[in-house]
Amino acid sequence: MKQLFFLGACGLAREISRGTLSAVECLAEFRRRVERFNPTLNAVVVLDWERALFRARAADQAQARGAALGPFHGVPMTVKECFDVANQPTTWGDPALCSNTAPKDDVAVARLEDAGAIVFGKTNVPFRLRDFQTHNDIYGVTSNPWHITRTPGGSSGGSAAALAAGLTGMELGSDLGGSIRQPAHACGVFGHKPTFNMVETRGTTAPGAPGPTDMAVAGPLARCAEDLEAAMLALTGSRVMTTETGKPLRSYRVCLWFHEPGFDVDTEVQDQCQRMADVLSQHGVTISDRARPDFNAQDAHLLFLELLEATTHPMDAQRHALAAQRARLQQQWETFFNNWDVVVAPVAPTAAQLHSNTPLLERNLVVNGRTQHMSNAFFWPGLASAAHLPSTAFPVGRTRAGLPVGLQVIARANNDLVGIRFCRMVSDVMGGFGAPPGWG
Repeated sequence: MKQLFFLGACGLAREISRGTLSAVECLAEFRRRVERFNPTLNAVVVLDWERALFRARAADQAQARGAALGPFHGVPMTVKECFDVANQPTTWGDPALCSNTAPKDDVAVARLEDAGAIVFGKTNVPFRLRDFQTHNDIYGVTSNPWHITRTPGGSSGGSAAALAAGLTGMELGSDLGGSIRQPAHACGVFGHKPTFNMVETRGTTAPGAPGPTDMAVAGPLARCAEDLEAAMLALTGSRVMTTETGKPLRSYRVCLWFHEPGFDVDTEVQDQCQRMADVLSQHGVTISDRARPDFNAQDAHLLFLELLEATTHPMDAQRHALAAQRARLQQQWETFFNNWDVVVAPVAPTAAQLHSNTPLLERNLVVNGRTQHMSNAFFWPGLASAAHLPSTAFPVGRTRAGLPVGLQVIARANNDLVGIRFCRMVSDVMGGFGAPPGWG
């Protein structure tokens, strides 16, 4: 059964639809795996096997009577702890919310279950989702399966760790400043930050908060781009995503944004960026490492940081001024995408970091031997977040120490599937997800 746990969700669904295994058998295999490996990682922190078994039995009964099957029929999955699952705790890693129990499923959770997925648990998060690593005083520390001394990233760190270790078939995460993409990069999996408001955002708002947070989105994490596309189609409901059906890789016009003064990227990450550029060139892709949107990158970064600050300390006058600045930024991106299909950029300056007890904004990054403030780590994910653009993280290689390296593909607003399909084609020629050693 080793290979079972590293299939994509669509691949698992195909095995179930063929009768290779039943939904009940698939769930039982994942349960055994979680019980064996999760104590080491502490990725899955809430479990509901009873609910999952009820749904798995119903899935097998539906298949036996010839009912129409969804794209994730019978696939066991987990969701990030911040999403409501009926009768389960939703704490956001905050001890003040440890008694909060969800009355019903969030819309995004329900849509994936309507597509056939079977939610059996929830994965760990940092306190209030505010860190690039994953630990809190309720559930403890989550480790990276590539090396347990390393963090899996945050805030969807439990999501990415569970996927990389083969503890779940698929994941639902959230992203404001890189919270899907950075863990996907750190753990060597795929993750998609949708266009803002493309996916129902209940589940990205803390209990008691007045409403959804600006820039925050809900989106899928998976072991392949095929799953991201299927999940987005399930999650978006009636909302329309722009598609370019059948466009071959060589027809893409690609901007490579691997360098920016003041925002250093580790040389080993840059090496993987260059390797991907070489592959694209070999496949006839139109590429440029000089094309840029017509805005100052430092100004865009400062705007993102101000928008981030405004999510926790909102003021009407400030919000109005920032909205006007964002509108200009969005128009500059829109003009840029008239000539380029996607931008490929790093997700983070370095591979997975060591665990740290120091608060996020008191930590420093060491990049190529030079110390920089942790806020610089927001530059790369902030490129897409500030302008409400879709961005897909995907694995491209590993460092000499064997840690994964991922990149992000930024596309025009509402062109989520364009970026995801580009990732899928690049992964086909470069190799996609690979299981971390020692988790067989």
